[in-house]
Parts: sequence; C-alpha cells; structure tokens
Amino acid sequence: MNYLVIDTATDRSSLALFNNNDLLYSGFHDGATEHAEALPKLLKECLSVENKVDQVVVGMGPGPYTGLRVGIIFAMSFANARQIPWIGVCSLDGIDIDSDSYLVATDARRKEIYYAKYQDGIRIQGPSVSAPSEIEDLDIKKFGFGFGDPLYPSMALLLAKSKTKDVKQPFYLRRPDAIESSAR
Repeated sequence: MNYLVIDTATDRSSLALFNNNDLLYSGFHDGATEHAEALPKLLKECLSVENKVDQVVVGMGPGPYTGLRVGIIFAMSFANARQIPWIGVCSLDGIDIDSDSYLVATDARRKEIYYAKYQDGIRIQGPSVSAPSEIEDLDIKKFGFGFGDPLYPSMALLLAKSKTKDVKQPFYLRRPDAIESSAR
C-alpha cells in the first residue's frame, strides 16, 4: 500500500511517499508563504518516482490558518480526484523526541507557540497555543522560544500515527485576524 504524507503546519511544506513503511520519496520546501507553490512541485517529483497512491495522510495542525488550509485542501483534493481515502493527524504528534516525557512546540507567531505534552509517545495535553511564559513547567533555558533549530514533523511518524488516529477537523487554536464587517 502506498501512502502520500503531506504537512504544511509549519513554515515548511513537506511531502513524502511510502510503500508500507519504506520511504520511496521525501521532499520539502521552506517558505511560510509558499505552500501553494511548493506542494504541486513536490508532488510532481514524487509521482515521477511512483504514481500509485492508495491513501493520503495530512497534518491537521495546529498551524497558521492559511498554510494549514493549503495543505489540507491540497491533500483532500488529491484524494478526492483519485477516489482514495485521506486521514488527518495532529502535526505535533509527528515531532520525534527521544524521551519518555516531553513537550513539543512550533512557532505560532505573535510571540506564541503551539504546543502539546507527551508521555511515552502519547499526547496527554494539548494541542494548545500560548506565550511560552504562560506554560507551566517550561524551562525556557532548555527550550526557549526562538532558540535552536526548528523541529518539523517526521513524515514517517505522521504515517505511524495515522494508523491509530483520524482527525477530521483542523486544529485552529486562535480566532482569525479578520473581523466580519457587521462585528466592527
């Protein structure tokens, strides 16, 4: 079975193709506003390696609204066009940390982070959005907002999580910036 895995919950557009658990293709493009341009190019490269796709797995966030929406709609459209199923997973669940108890976080902009806490690889809290200073037990020296290299979801781990979870609604954790005219 061939699985197409897509994630745009961060500033990176990631796309991979697996035959069961064997990686056939992996590509990414960095650029917070370039998901819509990057995904078709990555898919074209991917399909030149193997055209058969049986299922699509897509990261459902949390992430910035526009980038997240691009990835989800792209994945759903591809699945619908091919008449194959799609499965959504929490993008934070795909960040691979070698520890029993840990917190993962991605940049939510506006001096905030999207985060979730895990125990033995299972999410026990979140996903949530907050300023780092508001998160209990967050050691800013160990994990500081804006410090170190960013972590991105592992396509292999997203695929593994899709076997046990199916998220159908995106994780939009804050209200949109836009305000309806009637509410102004």
